[in-house]
Amino acid sequence: MSMKVRRANRTGFCPGVKRAMELVRQNIEGGTSPVYCLGPLIHNQQVMEGLYRAGVREAGSLAEIESGTVIVRTHGAGPAVFAEAGRRGLTVADATCPFVRRAQETARKMSGEGLAVIVVGDRDHPEVQGIAGWVPGPVLVLRDPEEARNLECLPEEAGLLAQTTQPRANFEAVAAVLRDRGCRLKLVDTICHATRERQDFARALATQVQVMVVVGGANSANTGRLAAICREAGAPAYLVERAADLDPAWFVGVEKAGLTAGASTPDWIIEEVERRMSEFETVTGAEEEIKAEEEIKAEGESTAEGESTAEGESTAEGESTAEGESTAEGESTAEGETTAEGETTAEGETTAEGETTAEGETTAEAEEAMTEVEFKALRHGEIIRGVVVAVGQDEVFVDVGAKSEGIVPLRELSCCEINSPRDIVKVGDEIDVFVLKTEDNEGRVVLSKEKADAEKAWVHLEEALQSGEPVPGTVREVVKGGLLVDVGVRAFLPASLVERGYVDDLSRYLNTEITARIIEMNRGRKKVILSRKAVLDGEFARLRQELLEKLVEGQVVRGAVRRLTQFGAFVDIGGIDGLLHISEMAWHRIGHPSEVVKVGDELDVMVLKVDRTAEKISLGLKQVLPNPWNDVVIKYPVGAVVPAKVVRLAPFGAFVQLEPGVEGLVHISHLADRHVARPEDVVSEGETVEVKVLSVDQAEKRIRLSIREVGSMEHQAKPAEDSTVPEEQGDQGAGLTLGDVFGSMFAAKEEESGTEESGE
Repeated sequence: MSMKVRRANRTGFCPGVKRAMELVRQNIEGGTSPVYCLGPLIHNQQVMEGLYRAGVREAGSLAEIESGTVIVRTHGAGPAVFAEAGRRGLTVADATCPFVRRAQETARKMSGEGLAVIVVGDRDHPEVQGIAGWVPGPVLVLRDPEEARNLECLPEEAGLLAQTTQPRANFEAVAAVLRDRGCRLKLVDTICHATRERQDFARALATQVQVMVVVGGANSANTGRLAAICREAGAPAYLVERAADLDPAWFVGVEKAGLTAGASTPDWIIEEVERRMSEFETVTGAEEEIKAEEEIKAEGESTAEGESTAEGESTAEGESTAEGESTAEGESTAEGETTAEGETTAEGETTAEGETTAEGETTAEAEEAMTEVEFKALRHGEIIRGVVVAVGQDEVFVDVGAKSEGIVPLRELSCCEINSPRDIVKVGDEIDVFVLKTEDNEGRVVLSKEKADAEKAWVHLEEALQSGEPVPGTVREVVKGGLLVDVGVRAFLPASLVERGYVDDLSRYLNTEITARIIEMNRGRKKVILSRKAVLDGEFARLRQELLEKLVEGQVVRGAVRRLTQFGAFVDIGGIDGLLHISEMAWHRIGHPSEVVKVGDELDVMVLKVDRTAEKISLGLKQVLPNPWNDVVIKYPVGAVVPAKVVRLAPFGAFVQLEPGVEGLVHISHLADRHVARPEDVVSEGETVEVKVLSVDQAEKRIRLSIREVGSMEHQAKPAEDSTVPEEQGDQGAGLTLGDVFGSMFAAKEEESGTEESGE
């Protein structure tokens, strides 16, 4: 009879190899430059020969490549390789397996945390060498627990990770030895889930068959480990690269054989080996044949009614041998044993697909029940929580506790357009995903983060619409008329509702987190309209009310100048604008607010008045500045002669500035030692003159000054020869005498009037 061949689950190309092959195909079909592979893309000679025929060239180093595209293989490479390729002007297509990249990033992060980095694996393997390349310092590589025990110098604290194809038992055994020796470990399991499952299925199948065949490259590490695992499980295991390598002698006396394959083995080679194995007949020894014949004679061969000995013949009860044994499909032995698919032993044991033992134990295809891993059963449409284990260029791998990692394609990551999966997730993130397919044609679970987010989001958004509560979101796109915001579903935020005022550049909001209120929603049409302005308006009103309640007159607050007018400036003091009048900006006169402040200035101002009913606030700036009148008596004592600048003329005299903020009056009677009809006849605005301080009233902020007295000081009296007024002076002399007589009276009265007019 034909030997039955049972094939394990998870054979053939893993997702990482499939991704690499697709990347190579795209570059070959592009045809724009020579395509080189930096070392064998995968450890399978037949696949590599096919790539060579398709035009891919293999290079041992970048020095062998003058131009073109270089494929970094699934094992990955260190950063030095990428840097050198850039210096040489080569295009790099990175086919590094996502799980290998995760191991590289883990090693680099451990080193950055100050940990010694230890890798469990083969130090000569390119993957391990690539991982080491991402660590600035030295990396310790341990093959097995024995090497860990024999290690002379052990770090006190280390990070431990594994080559992605390592058996978990070896990784855990090395960790146990290091811990026993006193090393504090930060343990990160970087073993590829697909590799682990492949090994688990192979181990389970090896316990159910008489011999195992492992298909893969002779130099493939993961294929070699599969063979070793099968032998450890108790079955002879043979590693072959193709069907021609099968030896019939391996299957002598074998009724059931198992078949598995490495991650670099294409399906067509596996199928070819499986067909060849199925062609082998179950071979028995000569002694067994003789014994069977003797037993048949002893019992007597029965050929009752209807008995037939040709192909398809049957006995009266169904063909029986001496033992009642039958060899056709569905035949039963004397003890009820069936050896075809679905066969049953005397104890009820089934050894084919779906077989059942006496205890009722059911082993699924590839002995899933025999594995040490419990897998979660997934259903289409359910939402489950998973952990991101790898982030590729156009897909994300998520561990959801199933037989293999789930795949989230780029288009299923977000409701909005994104350039890279890294814009949404990173390794280690816990995310909710929607099960699109429990298994696609490649045996993968296909998931959607976008649909999971949407299912949860619609419920939350409906509640937020009813309550008026704002919702958080991330701006993903700038479109005509506004922004597209990810709030679990795609929502539109019109440009006019982004801020309380006009926004000229919406791109500054891209990829930022915002909070907005839902103003319109239609789930059937998948329509959500947001308003961030509504949230800002509400916040502004709240802050304004709180501020109005807290403000007190005389309080000094910090503010920012928002806009200028002819009469002052409006200053934002924390959510509410107050008016800083031009008269309160400085101790001296100014013509325009821009002479003191400009838009955007931050300054301290004093609260002069708060009108809570009208919600108006008056502010002062000069009140927080030094008052020049505080020491005016000391700086300008009576009798002192000081320089001054004429700043304004009045009919009764001239106002002069001693310093910014300090002005005094030179009465018309003190402009000169003669009669002056108009001040402009003597002085002009902007002119600098010498003045004598006549009096200082600090409380009233008044200073009386004289130009005439300065002149009289310079011409102290020569004795008059004749006290009578010369005749030639006539009326002028009379006028001068009148001014002298009534000058002080006029000065006091007119100075008071002038001071009031000046605003002093």
